[in-house]
Amino acid sequence: MAKFAFIGGGSFGFTRKLVRDILTFPAFADAEIALMDIDEERLDYIKRACEKIVKKGNYPAKITATTNRAEALKGADGVLCTILVGDVDIWQHDILIPEKYGVDINVGDTRGPAGIFRALRTIPVMLDICADIEKYCPNAVFLNYTNPMAMLCRAMQEKFPNLKITGLCHSVQGTAKKLADWAGVPADEVTYTCAGINHQAFYIEFKHNGEDLYPRIREAVKNPEIYNTEQVRNNMFQHLDYYVTDSSGHNSEYVAWYRKRPDLIEKHCTTGTNWNPGHHAFILNKYMARKDTWRNDINEFLEKEDIDLNRGQEYASYIFNAVFGDHTMFRFHGNVRNYGLISNLPEGCCVEVPVIASVGQLEPVAVGALPDHLAVLVNTSARCEELAVQAALEGDAHKVFLACAFDPLTSAVLSLDEIQEMVTEMLEKNKEYIPWYKG
Repeated sequence: MAKFAFIGGGSFGFTRKLVRDILTFPAFADAEIALMDIDEERLDYIKRACEKIVKKGNYPAKITATTNRAEALKGADGVLCTILVGDVDIWQHDILIPEKYGVDINVGDTRGPAGIFRALRTIPVMLDICADIEKYCPNAVFLNYTNPMAMLCRAMQEKFPNLKITGLCHSVQGTAKKLADWAGVPADEVTYTCAGINHQAFYIEFKHNGEDLYPRIREAVKNPEIYNTEQVRNNMFQHLDYYVTDSSGHNSEYVAWYRKRPDLIEKHCTTGTNWNPGHHAFILNKYMARKDTWRNDINEFLEKEDIDLNRGQEYASYIFNAVFGDHTMFRFHGNVRNYGLISNLPEGCCVEVPVIASVGQLEPVAVGALPDHLAVLVNTSARCEELAVQAALEGDAHKVFLACAFDPLTSAVLSLDEIQEMVTEMLEKNKEYIPWYKG
């Protein structure tokens, strides 16, 4: 019987879907699902939701719930992490303080000043989780879903090189489906090579039965209805020739071209998908709106007569199945350290590349060099992330400043003196969560 530990199991959306997916594999139908969270109320809700899935699927699986991390991890074969360190009362300042200085942020969970400070708060906790994994389930496969993905994985993989750790993001397969739809071909028949860093990886090739689909996609984005669903990404594609993996809202933060002036924000960052139209503080506003209503969504699920038990698009269950299930090999895109995988990105940084999951192992695939102009763009982000991780591991406030100072959007808007002032204010606001910072 396999055991899966969910750290941050109170993440209702992720946990419910991942549990559903895991149980669809015959090798895991009788698994123990150990849910762990520090929020007892959310933990109780998600336990009931998972029990509903087990009952509906008539699975012989067992659902347990605990606030004790060690208890959840003992003997686990697979570990999933969906934690958030600090409630909205603290992470809202990742967005509000930069806004005060003129840095307009849409999501704020990946890179730039907001992503860097989320990393500074989260890395110490992630390293504690890894220490417990090393102690209680050293052979487990650890799949991280928590952002900022690249910085967290980079820190964990440096400090715990013997653990099987990778980070997963659904942006690769999600965008691939979108592009396939635009090109008019079935998504499951598309082949592609995608490489870069998390949320800033590019489809170097995108084909159907050997046909390059980029000409079809270029025609598709000329359609205003399609163009306006992803204004930033489509504009980047028209100029840079390759399509980037994550949303326009995300990518508008990572570059200097879109959010540095009000007229550019109005032009590129005000329309888009219903999920994320790109405007300022979208995720913060969405979170605040749901802060007191999340129980309604969970109760609605618990009261449903019929629930969908079909496996979704997330990679996790397929990876577990390949490594310690029925051993069906699985290719996915994961976050791993760059040891010869992308030749023109920094050695040892965290990159997002194809990875092969097979019996007992995760093996990354070398993809060679990115096109030169993409390497210029991605190198800047990767090197800022390297500085931020060094800052977290070494307790170096100056490297926090440097990581923010070279961020493309921040440096396009602010002077060095202004960046230093902003970073100092953010450090003070996060003092409780950054053990090494004394002010």
